[in-house]
Amino acid sequence: MTGLLTSTSVVTHRTCPLCEATCGLTVTAAAAADGGPPAISVRGDGDDPFSRGYLCPKGVALGQLHADPDRLRTPLIRRGTTWTEVGWDEAFAEAGRLLAPLLREHGRDSVAVYLGNPTVHNHAASLYTRVLVQALGTGYRFSASTVDQMPKQVASGLMYGTELSIAIADLDRTDYLLILGANPLVSNGSLLTAPDLPGRLRALRRRGGRLVVVDPRRTRTAEAADEHLAIRPGTDALLLAGLAHTLLAEGLADLWQAAPHVTGLDELRAALAPFTAEAVAAATRIEAGTVRRLARELAAAPSAAVYGRIGTTTTEFGTAASWLVDVVNTLTGNLDRPGGVLWPEPATGSPNTTGEPGRGRGVRVPGSRRTRVRQLASVFGEFPVGTLAEEIDTPGPGRLRGLITFAGNPVLSTPNSARLGAALASLDAMVSIDAYLNETTRHAHVLLPAASPLARSHYDLVFTGFAIRNTAKYSPPSLPLGEGELDESDVLLRLACTALGGGLSADELDDLTAADTARRLAADPSSPAYGADPVELLAAVAHRRRQDRLLDLLLRGGPYGDGFGAKPEGLSLDALLAAPHGLDLGPLRPRLPGVLRTPSGKVELAPPQLLAEAQRLAEHLDGLRAAPDGGLLLVGRRQLRSNNSWMHNVPLLAGGSNRCTLQLHPADAERLGITDGGPVTVRSRVGELLATAEITDTVTPGVVSLPHGWGHDGPGTRAAVAAREPGVNSNLLTDELPMDPLSGTAVLNGIPVEVLPG
Repeated sequence: MTGLLTSTSVVTHRTCPLCEATCGLTVTAAAAADGGPPAISVRGDGDDPFSRGYLCPKGVALGQLHADPDRLRTPLIRRGTTWTEVGWDEAFAEAGRLLAPLLREHGRDSVAVYLGNPTVHNHAASLYTRVLVQALGTGYRFSASTVDQMPKQVASGLMYGTELSIAIADLDRTDYLLILGANPLVSNGSLLTAPDLPGRLRALRRRGGRLVVVDPRRTRTAEAADEHLAIRPGTDALLLAGLAHTLLAEGLADLWQAAPHVTGLDELRAALAPFTAEAVAAATRIEAGTVRRLARELAAAPSAAVYGRIGTTTTEFGTAASWLVDVVNTLTGNLDRPGGVLWPEPATGSPNTTGEPGRGRGVRVPGSRRTRVRQLASVFGEFPVGTLAEEIDTPGPGRLRGLITFAGNPVLSTPNSARLGAALASLDAMVSIDAYLNETTRHAHVLLPAASPLARSHYDLVFTGFAIRNTAKYSPPSLPLGEGELDESDVLLRLACTALGGGLSADELDDLTAADTARRLAADPSSPAYGADPVELLAAVAHRRRQDRLLDLLLRGGPYGDGFGAKPEGLSLDALLAAPHGLDLGPLRPRLPGVLRTPSGKVELAPPQLLAEAQRLAEHLDGLRAAPDGGLLLVGRRQLRSNNSWMHNVPLLAGGSNRCTLQLHPADAERLGITDGGPVTVRSRVGELLATAEITDTVTPGVVSLPHGWGHDGPGTRAAVAAREPGVNSNLLTDELPMDPLSGTAVLNGIPVEVLPG
């Protein structure tokens, strides 16, 4: 551990690993006079060039998370309903004993992997979960992506050639920002890495810019906007199609400097013909005149950016909405334009910074593999998580018999969670790596504890690829691992060795992983290490181990790298260690055509898969116009002091503004005979729950809202603080059958429900 030593404390600077904002922290660990655990304080790092001292309540709570007595520190084995603390060797031996017969007798696809959201906030996990999946050899991989952002990855992959080529709103320079289905003042942004979004949105308005928010709820972001438009849940794709149609019909489309690099405009025009402003108005509940005005404002603004998030992606037309966001950005001349949307250049590289610039193989959508039960296609190597329960509990050859989970709680975060919980209880083998004994991991047979975020090194491998500025920052551990604790890299490598059946040590498998990384860098014509001897590359980082060795390889061979000595001024892990507050590598810059990896070398404005989605959307529009607009639709909501399901056990974040209530409009409450604070029963096709009513005009009539990640009242968990205010699990109501077909993403917004008093 490194840090600034005083007589009684250690001060370190690090990046917050709890959400996508990547705020800089200053962590002070003060030694206790009695020799006990140190007192930990966390504040914003005023010298961080990206966040400049900003910090939300979650970051402040990291010290309490570290000290939480319910956080696991010792491996556990479950036999029946009894948990026993064991050593690491015994835990891995038990995992091998359970998994080996399944892999041997039923094949590699009899064991699945589920990766939760925290995986991408941890560079050790991002690097070594891949090693584990490869060691298992399973084609059954699931993740939180298909209850979150996968539609954006599919649309971006088809348009630009890689699933990580997501064009990011240039927030600090835009003149007009249109936000759909996102509440960044509460969520801190998503697929939009930007610390202090409240300050950045205030700055937009101070410089004369305009902020418009489209959401069925009047969120905190909507309240701070110039205009809020209350849309019918699930119809964002129709609104966006109406905007694009207006731009084309009124001659407002101007692709600006992107024009030579775009193909498919004529096909797009034909596909959007049904979506006139009048046609989409009734379905979206946004007047035709407003649709036309928005389109004209976007076209007239000196620069503009459209940004859509989880309210647009977790719908039946999530991929279509994600595509149409980029269509509108393109038609208004804001693709690859300062103040519009641009592509970051992460220091460790990405699929659009490697290989031949400007051309590539593109993506394969749908994938080649199919699920056993519903024959649904894979997407970028994984299956829709909405199919996980049925792949376990449906009898027949090839059913899933084993599961490994990493840092996820799908029993609270995925559709029809009651069915999934029952399915997990039937598994022959389940191994989990997690910080808590929670609603999912209580079904595990072996539970391996994850380290405290403060006791591991950190680098944002993923979120630098979605950031509004190019930055790089490495965080050494702020505190040492506790006695007997292991870093996740060791846990994942040892579990991978177990899956391989022994014969390799964790160190040997790590050496093979590093050697493969060095070979890829040496073979990449875009890398400053191109043509080097991989053995020499490995020798240059031989003094490092595990994730830090891999990170140093990626930095030195990345877009800003020192090329292992070829560019002495370039980046390396040593350079980041010498800059503990981080490095600002500059604003995003135009990158067309080099960023593209499509076979045509063009931006594909109208790929066949997305034209088919436009046709399906047109048929849906016809259906909506023919059907009565009635019933209640359930949507989710974000909370500032909450982080999915796993921060509810931290006292500093418990209570306050976080309330697990069913919000409904006063007119709906009066019609249904519901009183504020009274009990309500909420029913859907798959389940029902009892919630507390909160009557508020922040939701539009016909819409009800429950927050995500609650429901901590199940048996067999260890979360004393969360259990005192358990809330209800909204995913008892969400249905596993409807999904966005191209991306396999579950429909979590716009769920038809019945609400009754009592």
